[in-house]
Amino acid sequence: MKKALTAFRGKLRSYKGQPVSLALFISVCFAALITMTALLFLIGYILIKGIPHLEPSLFAWVYNSENVSLTPALINTVFMTVLSLLTAVPIGIGAAVYLVEYAKRGSKLVEAVRITAETLSGIPSIVYGLFGALFFVKYLGLGLSLLSGALTLSIMILPLIMRTAEEALIAVPDSYREGSFGLGAGRLRTVFRVVLPSAVPGILSGVILSIGRVVGESAALIFTAGTVAEVAKSPLDSARTLSVHMYTISGEGLYIDQTYATAVVLLLVVIVINALSGIAAKRLSKV
Repeated sequence: MKKALTAFRGKLRSYKGQPVSLALFISVCFAALITMTALLFLIGYILIKGIPHLEPSLFAWVYNSENVSLTPALINTVFMTVLSLLTAVPIGIGAAVYLVEYAKRGSKLVEAVRITAETLSGIPSIVYGLFGALFFVKYLGLGLSLLSGALTLSIMILPLIMRTAEEALIAVPDSYREGSFGLGAGRLRTVFRVVLPSAVPGILSGVILSIGRVVGESAALIFTAGTVAEVAKSPLDSARTLSVHMYTISGEGLYIDQTYATAVVLLLVVIVINALSGIAAKRLSKV
């Protein structure tokens, strides 16, 4: 703490005689402080309200009105995340590779794809849910199922994965490609042996953000995956995730304490996933 204060005072002295720069520096620090305070308050509030109500009955294998178990929803969340990533990650990374490595830079096609991806990123999740209900649930006949929900979420997270992967590929120096070409490697070999390994940390950051969105999504899944409080036995079974579970039991008004306890578990799941992904990114970057 003392080192941080000393560094802050040193920065203030360095801006002496530069009032505009000093004002901007103070504004940035103030904004960072507000962000950290809001985050800590949110996490602290959830933990204080939820930890006292973490009981063994919440982790029972079978859900009923007495234990309001979150275990089936937790398992379904893992299934939903895996199915969504299996669909979105290969398509997103493949599209990014095409845009960066194969498409002509600055072409109208590249610009059109980027604008489309940015537009898709701004569509509300409830709209995706209605689309999934009409197309996957009704038109394709998949019904309320894990598969319908996963396909809908794949469309939601596809722009995020594609754009982050694209930026990660662009950040790889052209000298890497030129060196590989100079050694006689083809474009495909260069992409998979040189470019993609160098871009793994950036790609993983997009995947981590996508996982957070999948885990926290509820509006789209209510219309596509349903709210059945059982462990799905197949991708065509209807099931609820943790976020949908929280929404459902809180809406009943009888299990508010259990809702906060479920929020604690959901928060821990996201933290663990982010931590494991960060460790994997560091190890892959060293390889």
